[in-house]
Amino acid sequence: MRPTTYVAFLRAINLGAKRKFPKADIARAVEAAGGARVETYINTGNVRLDFASRSVRKVETALEAAFHADRGFEVPTIVLRPAELVAIDADAERFAAEHPSDQPGRHYVSLLKQAPDDEALEAFRAAVAPLQDVGQLARVGGRAVHLMIDGDYHTSQLTNALVERHLGVATNRNLTVLRTLAGRWGESSA
Repeated sequence: MRPTTYVAFLRAINLGAKRKFPKADIARAVEAAGGARVETYINTGNVRLDFASRSVRKVETALEAAFHADRGFEVPTIVLRPAELVAIDADAERFAAEHPSDQPGRHYVSLLKQAPDDEALEAFRAAVAPLQDVGQLARVGGRAVHLMIDGDYHTSQLTNALVERHLGVATNRNLTVLRTLAGRWGESSA
């Protein structure tokens, strides 16, 4: 059986002194978990790997166990297939066209560990609806929440924390990083 290619996104690493996880150590831990042809991109926890399992959940579980064994702390990990990464990039174009501002704003994407159910989506949409009036727009596509923000992300009310409060474990990347990864690790490079 040929291994399957995945892209893994680690949540909440290299923040502060106690959650350090350098790229070389991440790659070593991924290999210890059974990953092959491992590549990393910048030091925010972006990893391309091949794995024998065809189950995203099994890959996430194996990686999280290896990361915990290596670091001694939990590292929630969101695993996507390359085609999902390409779809997120395509959704970004479509959703950005809906941005209510004359300015393009800043575009971030929260990647979800699990696809949200209808009830959670409804609660999230209700929570973010008032933010449109202040130039903060959220759109959900599959396991990705696109956050389009006029101004600074760090002072925005539309954050990964808000996404997690309603939709569960997520990790956030800016669109520039995701587009780079879609180009490097998308379907054609799998």
